[in-house]
Amino acid sequence: MNPTSNIQPRQLTIRAGHSTLSFLTPEQDGTMAFHPYTVKSGMSLSANLREAFKEQPYLQERFTKAVLTVCSPVVLIPKEDYLEIDNFNAETMYGSVLTGHKGEEKLTKELYELDTMALYTVNKDLKMVVSDNCGSVDVTNVMLPVWRHLYKRYYQNSERRKMFAYFHDKSVDICSFEQRRLHFANVFDAQHAHDALYYLLFVWKQLGMNQKTDDLFIIGDMPHRDWLMNRLATYITRVHTVNPVADLNRSPLSQIKGMPFDMML
Repeated sequence: MNPTSNIQPRQLTIRAGHSTLSFLTPEQDGTMAFHPYTVKSGMSLSANLREAFKEQPYLQERFTKAVLTVCSPVVLIPKEDYLEIDNFNAETMYGSVLTGHKGEEKLTKELYELDTMALYTVNKDLKMVVSDNCGSVDVTNVMLPVWRHLYKRYYQNSERRKMFAYFHDKSVDICSFEQRRLHFANVFDAQHAHDALYYLLFVWKQLGMNQKTDDLFIIGDMPHRDWLMNRLATYITRVHTVNPVADLNRSPLSQIKGMPFDMML
């Protein structure tokens, strides 16, 4: 008998925001523990991560697998267009749409439910740190599970038009679905509530949403929540805030205070 045959693989989840790090580790009782990490200014995120692996007690075991979730801009390509491109090159495609990401590894994942390919980047040093400390690494993007969840939870079998805004990492990702795919998806700076209000109303108008009959769903930690919700209500009748505990049927992760919504999915 193989003495390791009954050993369960242990997976570490790492979320790398713009200037934040947090971890999900498996506990012996089968639950998951959330560990926000205090990032030191003046050090790169990869240097902070390497130091965390050296110092934090919850990172001292050798994990068999790690999921690294990054917060980088995403380029979306319809699946049929992707299949028609000869010798598809993620580096070239991403660089033709977004600049400023030279030296970062370009990755591609399929959003099966939406017949869409997602292109995003990961800092090579950051990925190397994870590879040095874990058995294998799967790199994903914070928005991929969010888009999947919103599509399944709110769009399927619904006739009412909806726009979604996910606040995270001092930004807001706005999206809308149409004909089984992402009709609109873009990210905007949301450090200030006035800017967030402007972008939300701008996209709402751009999409031709009806201020009385269509829905706006707000997710995440928005700046000056009460002020922003009151202002939105003067322009849009049907504004909803998503409660993660209710939205995710009281899943254990949804009840952990301070955890980003994308880590709960």
